[in-house]
Amino acid sequence: MLTPPDRLPGAALAAALRRWWGMAVASAVYRPVGWGSHHWAVTDAAGSRWFVTADELENKRMSEHEPLDTAFGRLRAALAAATDLRASGAGFVVAPVRAGNGEPIVRVNDAFGLAVYPFIDGQSFDWGEFPSSGHRLGVLRLVEAVHTAPATASRHALADDFAVPHVDALEAAFDPARDVAEAGPYALRTSLLIRRNAAPIRDLLDRYNGLVSRARSRPGRAVLTHGEIHPGNTMLSAEGWLLIDWDTAGVAPPERDLWRLDPGDGSVFGAYARATGVTPLPDLLDLYRLRWDIADVAVDASRFRRPHAGTPEDDQAWGFLACLVERLGQQPS
Repeated sequence: MLTPPDRLPGAALAAALRRWWGMAVASAVYRPVGWGSHHWAVTDAAGSRWFVTADELENKRMSEHEPLDTAFGRLRAALAAATDLRASGAGFVVAPVRAGNGEPIVRVNDAFGLAVYPFIDGQSFDWGEFPSSGHRLGVLRLVEAVHTAPATASRHALADDFAVPHVDALEAAFDPARDVAEAGPYALRTSLLIRRNAAPIRDLLDRYNGLVSRARSRPGRAVLTHGEIHPGNTMLSAEGWLLIDWDTAGVAPPERDLWRLDPGDGSVFGAYARATGVTPLPDLLDLYRLRWDIADVAVDASRFRRPHAGTPEDDQAWGFLACLVERLGQQPS
């Protein structure tokens, strides 16, 4: 996120850190990094450094009318899985520091989930393709460790129900009678863009739903997964490769973590099968590829159906959405 949240000013952030983590904040510098969460580099009075994340719960909902309590519960379950996984011996997991009440995340101002992480000195990466085979294979080893973790690591994790976030907003955008042009500068443009490409988008939804039926027929393959394996969620430290951003952790087919990891020649899938004895299934790899694209469209459809002012984040999100939908519209059915 490019700008700090108005509803969580510096004084409120410092008060929450003092209350829940006993932290006396000496400085807090907003970091415009990542996408979907707010971040600060914090130094406490003792000179220790921390990385603090605030998630707007409204943006973590799966549908327009989902209660914020439900969204917070899902986020808490994912971060609890990360702390359990690290406690099981997975030192590569950058898990939140538990608050004074023992929780990995706390609710602040009702609207935010706040988590504290150790500050990691290391190399960060951008979202996109893995820059080297060494990076790719290093992360594969971590994924294998997550998938074969002891049962205690997934005791708090929720199972993937295969729901696409904000598909209700996507359906609403198909209907001209449900336009919300007054919501902001991108509201009508989003609806028109989606209706112009309605046929390929509906085809993706139909294909996805068919693949979900196949996934549900194989429940025994589920493992603990990170949920968003890409370079931007990795770091390289002096101790080796690390996995960060565990807010999507959950129990799911292993393909959830594998579909973006292979370079396109099947080499990663083969290496994973040799290491774990589990062969990735093409139809479930396709399922998660499709869900990523559909979710990107649906989440932004929801974003622009809600009041928005045209912030730098809005501008960037619109650019991504327009490019993605136009690309999907050019794909053969």
